[in-house]
Amino acid sequence: MSLIVFTDLDGTLLDHATYSHAAAAPALDALKRHDIPLILATSKTAAEVADLHADLDLSTPAIVENGAGLYRPGDTDGEAGDYTRLRAALADLRPGPAEAFLGFGDIGPEGVARATGLSPGAAMRAAARRFSEPGLWQGDTAGLGAFVAALDTRGITARQGGRFLTLSFGATKAARMARIMAELGRDTAIALGDAPNDAEMLEAADHGVIIRNDHGAPVPALPGESLGRIHRTTLPGPAGWNEAILGLLTERGYQ
Repeated sequence: MSLIVFTDLDGTLLDHATYSHAAAAPALDALKRHDIPLILATSKTAAEVADLHADLDLSTPAIVENGAGLYRPGDTDGEAGDYTRLRAALADLRPGPAEAFLGFGDIGPEGVARATGLSPGAAMRAAARRFSEPGLWQGDTAGLGAFVAALDTRGITARQGGRFLTLSFGATKAARMARIMAELGRDTAIALGDAPNDAEMLEAADHGVIIRNDHGAPVPALPGESLGRIHRTTLPGPAGWNEAILGLLTERGYQ
């Protein structure tokens, strides 16, 4: 058995309000001590992940923009073809189904800062989209259904995260896992997440951990829970992440 850990960030490894991972420090240290790769799997952009990679001293690839793209340390590719196509599709649907959707491209870095509480510099990095478009839905449920259906005709999927509805051309966090595991020679995956867009990743893992989420849509009941492959934490955010990782390592004889 060779372990690898895939983790969501906001509300999971990072505190929902402060974006700190301090409470997870013991578990992060344990992963490094046992040479277990940590793969960030996030809605964040490559620009945002680059800073966090340096902070966590990671050399692994990362799954970015909800699986729509990959980031590798030192990556400076500025290609944004997917994002350009997404913005063009939204323009085609206005006025109409997309009218109540406010994407990052609509609100700009200043609006991203207001919506997230990020600093101006951090908001600029969050707005540097290459593969996907997060945004806020400000309409009713019926309107959302019409919007999602219109997107589907254009090959675009919409996934609800802990805070934003994110549009992409269909790639997911789960779809990236097997490729990374093969690349790194790992055969047993642990995945942690706190929002509905993490469900496929949690189910694809050998062991999934649903982090308690007090701030957004929770992960619905998953088939893996009844099979004992997925469990939920009682603590939220990085505190729950820390407890779950240390517990799993202890169960497998690492601690």
